[in-house]
Amino acid sequence: MKVKPIEEIVSYLAPVAEEVGVEIVEAKWTQRKGECALDLFIDANGGVDMNLCEKFHRAVDAPLDELDPTFGAPYTLNCSSSGLDRPFKTERDYARHLGEAVEIHLYAAEDGKKVHTGKLLSFDGETATLQTDKGEKSFPREKIAKACLFIDI
Repeated sequence: MKVKPIEEIVSYLAPVAEEVGVEIVEAKWTQRKGECALDLFIDANGGVDMNLCEKFHRAVDAPLDELDPTFGAPYTLNCSSSGLDRPFKTERDYARHLGEAVEIHLYAAEDGKKVHTGKLLSFDGETATLQTDKGEKSFPREKIAKACLFIDI
């Protein structure tokens, strides 16, 4: 099925997301049981719950009809939380979580381990710095396999 590029859709919906108080952090086209689906993942200060997902879904419904991302073909729209354990993908993800406990997963072990946990002190686009139980530790972006919130269960 022919669909419009994700970048075009996200750009078109960004003002609607801002009005609702959310950020579209990921968007993708998927195929499920032969049907096309547009999956929009959102985040917001204070978190995302079902009510906010529903509010965003309703807000983007009419603009998506105007944009016609599938050129008239049917599709399913899914709006959901990006999830607590979603990997940081952009500089904005790092900035959003400054001062919070995060996990840095490395490609190769450093100081005898591949996973380092601590408070995210800074991220300058190239290096993430954590306050760990052993002091400040910096990790170059090219060595980071995954960075995400630390979830203490």
